[in-house]
Amino acid sequence: MHLYPIQAGNFKLDGGAMFGVVPKSLWQRTNPADENNMIDIAARCLLIEDGNRLILIDTGMGNKQSEKFYGYYYLWGDDSIEASLKQVGFHPDDITDVFMTHLHFDHCGGSIQWNSDRTGYEPAFKNAKFWSNADHWKWATKPNKREKASFLKENILPMEASGQLNFTKIPHTDILKNSALGFDIFFANGHTDKQMIPMIKYKGKTICFMADLLPTAGHLPVPFVMGYDTRPLITLDEKDKFLSQAADNNYYLFLEHDAHNEIITVKHTEKGVRLNERHTCKEIFN
Repeated sequence: MHLYPIQAGNFKLDGGAMFGVVPKSLWQRTNPADENNMIDIAARCLLIEDGNRLILIDTGMGNKQSEKFYGYYYLWGDDSIEASLKQVGFHPDDITDVFMTHLHFDHCGGSIQWNSDRTGYEPAFKNAKFWSNADHWKWATKPNKREKASFLKENILPMEASGQLNFTKIPHTDILKNSALGFDIFFANGHTDKQMIPMIKYKGKTICFMADLLPTAGHLPVPFVMGYDTRPLITLDEKDKFLSQAADNNYYLFLEHDAHNEIITVKHTEKGVRLNERHTCKEIFN
């Protein structure tokens, strides 16, 4: 097995929204804001090369939305999935599986693209199976009013229309062991219903793709919960449980949205679970 970080692009989000009720005087210590109160955000995806399978976890925003849409998110840098895949020797057509932690636009938008004449949409990974789960799919295709703006039908419905959509099993506990993708999955319901956190065994380590359960290293204190979470009290419990396990078992936490920290480990302290060490993907994956 080999792992590769795949950069799908960078953008900015409002720091207040990213930290909910936490005062700016606290969160700006780890996530400094610009003059518009926006903080740096990454869309750092993960590619797993495992035998004949190439599994891509999340796909960023994609490039099919309007200039006005992207203007809300202050895109920066020149990263793209295509360029990042090329750097590690692959093409979108090589991808066999696309695993989506959840279907918010900044996690799955790159899965679907315009067709050649821009009259409709098609999978950006034409040979891949797309993976979600039945409960989250229902949640996303019949969205509540709060999340409706995050679940864009042009990102979601073409997956089903293509015939490439697949669902993982939903466990009776919070962890699905040895999923169809070959890794364990932690199911979390605080941010959105049935978000999936991959837990990958790699060279004696457990690499956890944290998605929106832990967006950045600055969100490590359990009460530091995003304003975007639909059930923040559930997020509190899920973070507390997962981060405690991460400290106990020395999990390596792969941070999808932290533009400046790629992988971290955590430890128990008198104040709760806190940062232990920072690592680069190159350091851990090579």
